[in-house]
Amino acid sequence: MSENRFRLSRLRSAAAPGTLRRLAELASRGVVLRRRLPAAFGSKRLYVSPECGLRYWRFDLGKIDPVLLDLAEHLVRPGDVVWDVGANVGLFTFAAAHRAARVLAFEPDPWLADLLERTAAFFTNVSVIRAAVADYCGQGELHIARRARGSNFLLGQGSSQSGGTRRLAEVKVVTLDSLRQAPPNVLKIDVETGELAVLRGAARLLAQSLPVVICEVAKENVSAVTACLRGYTLFDAERGKPVNTAVWNTVAVPAAALCSTPLDLATVES
Repeated sequence: MSENRFRLSRLRSAAAPGTLRRLAELASRGVVLRRRLPAAFGSKRLYVSPECGLRYWRFDLGKIDPVLLDLAEHLVRPGDVVWDVGANVGLFTFAAAHRAARVLAFEPDPWLADLLERTAAFFTNVSVIRAAVADYCGQGELHIARRARGSNFLLGQGSSQSGGTRRLAEVKVVTLDSLRQAPPNVLKIDVETGELAVLRGAARLLAQSLPVVICEVAKENVSAVTACLRGYTLFDAERGKPVNTAVWNTVAVPAAALCSTPLDLATVES
């Protein structure tokens, strides 16, 4: 009997971390927290939710995604237009808005879009677009993730981070090339393996407007994304080094812009 109890105790201990995480995720659903952006971005109010990732329980937003905030600080210049595809709670959106003339935040999840609009009420230069972005225009099925809501995905996309589907939501889908908006100087894409569809639906934009692109790239999309970004010089955002193919956190800079980009990317050797 004592041996069985010992085995049961070990099983419980092994399961505890995953179980506690799952309980924390369930307890985070619907929770909205009021935070402030770091001082470098004006310390303005931002509404977040740990339902989008348990890290959002942190009080200091500067520690949530320091790489993304560094990119907002160094790539967005005064007067820029910024498009944030897959805005989530808007950490990049509202950090960029501190300098940009205008920011469009694309978010198909109605609950997250509501959250974005609550924060956008404190900004005069941010608009929330309630739509998913892909390589077609019409309607699509958004899978609301069982785990972090920031892992939501369109039908046929998604990663293991979602933990499966909680429910489906029918959402509007657009291509970036279909929009009649001032083109972006900076385009950020984080769409849970759907980045290839976003880029394919932005072929004209990339060729004509030549925005700096910040893109999270899934392993299965590396080759195709690299091909979509031909004519750009690619960098690993986490290391600040040039790369030959797209990586998980990719920054793509038009070759003509290398001499003027505010990051230390101009050091790339030709």
